[in-house]
Amino acid sequence: MSKILVTTTEQIPGQTYEVLGEVFGLTTQSKNLMRNIGAGLKGLVGGEIKDYTKMLDESRNVAVDRLRTNAEAMGADAVVMMRFDSSSISDDMQSVAAYGTAVKYTTPTE
Repeated sequence: MSKILVTTTEQIPGQTYEVLGEVFGLTTQSKNLMRNIGAGLKGLVGGEIKDYTKMLDESRNVAVDRLRTNAEAMGADAVVMMRFDSSSISDDMQSVAAYGTAVKYTTPTE
């Protein structure tokens, strides 16, 4: 597991850094037949569709792992201003993107 810090904030307390550039982590997941059947049944009675929630949670984790991998390949120490975006590609596919700014720590000059 990469040790690259990922934060949603713009600043990292106690750190100065240079911006390396934007970085992304992407994944697309499809719903399986069992999830679709379960969702259809849940749609009749209402409430949370836990299989879909689990799929989205797994997708977000995969996207962040890929974001870290891409940042590490750029030589980054951290990713700031990380955000998520998600969308449906079709009725049975969901895409999740994690994106942010890769940064490299610098030593303050006096």
